[in-house]
Amino acid sequence: MSRKNIAMMIFMLVATLLLTGCWDVTEPQRMYYVRGVGVDYEDNEYITYLQIINFATVAKTEQANPDAAPTEIGQARGKTVEEAIYKLYRSMDQDVFWGHMTFLLFSEKALQNEHAISVIDTFLRFRETRYHIWVYCTQDPIEDVLLVSPLLKRSPTAAKLSNPKNIAEQNSFVDPINLRQLVIGLNEPSYEISIPYVTINKNWETEQEDTTETSFSGVGVLSKDSFKGFIKGQAARGIEWMSDETNQAEVTVQLNNDEQDHLTVDIKKLSVNVKPIVHNNQAAFDVLLKFNVVLNGFKGKLSSDEVREKVSAEIKKEIMDTFKKGLEMDTDVFRLSEYLYRNNVKVWKKVEQDGKIPLTEDSIRKIDIHINKISPGRKTFAETIEE
Repeated sequence: MSRKNIAMMIFMLVATLLLTGCWDVTEPQRMYYVRGVGVDYEDNEYITYLQIINFATVAKTEQANPDAAPTEIGQARGKTVEEAIYKLYRSMDQDVFWGHMTFLLFSEKALQNEHAISVIDTFLRFRETRYHIWVYCTQDPIEDVLLVSPLLKRSPTAAKLSNPKNIAEQNSFVDPINLRQLVIGLNEPSYEISIPYVTINKNWETEQEDTTETSFSGVGVLSKDSFKGFIKGQAARGIEWMSDETNQAEVTVQLNNDEQDHLTVDIKKLSVNVKPIVHNNQAAFDVLLKFNVVLNGFKGKLSSDEVREKVSAEIKKEIMDTFKKGLEMDTDVFRLSEYLYRNNVKVWKKVEQDGKIPLTEDSIRKIDIHINKISPGRKTFAETIEE
């Protein structure tokens, strides 16, 4: 062997010995991964729930390992959320990694009396968590919501609370909110933010058992210093019509003919324009909605004018019902104060009270609806829509 080759081997040996490697890094299989956190409040203590994901069920999203528990839930109490989390650390036998945390779930009590603000601040400051953590609220038991598994026993990473955008293309009832959007909403007029309200849906079953799934059923309205309350079910329908984020929604109307009593249509390509109208330092708002309508099924003759009239009337009604419900709770559910703030900050400064402008039922001066196009869908039967 030549001296050159011997020198090269010695150099490589010395270089190898000098490499430090990753001796202080915890191996992935020796860690627990937090997917979701639930927070409740009772007897002057925070009750913190950690949902730990089992990566044996993640290898295949379409079909998880049937013999592995998809998640486990731990809970502990403390005067602060941090204290409760440290109590949970003591009951674990591996390190905990927070970088995969995808959602934060509040109970009604945890939202009251500014309890939620300190919790939000905790996860914003912690170096391992991210700003893109979805935020929800519920009145159901926190533990029951966290134990809900996706339909067809899919991987827990595919669950709705972790991926709320998955259903947005087909149904945009409530816009999901992440930590970043929540903080922005609480720091800009009207200093309130609507958080998706989650319930447990028990309408599913298999041959062996009944199953459950989570459902978005409204919103909870949180301000910078209090919790306003919930707007649920039909009373919350107006929220989707006042959001540009709505991809697709449905509305059911009653028709005035003998052949068919009701008609359900799809609303697509929704565009929302809110214009503040200022007169004598008083603000009102004109709302303009533009969208397309798709008819999925109907029987008998139906005119386009009738569809436009009925759909427009129903959407106007749902917007006003939600707005009035917000007024009952002393909340600016459509964030009209922010529209005035962006459009005319001088007037906003004159009329605002604690960051939002006084609102009445007459604050929405008018709602104009322009239906761009009505599509009758497939013409399978002889009946069609008449222009």
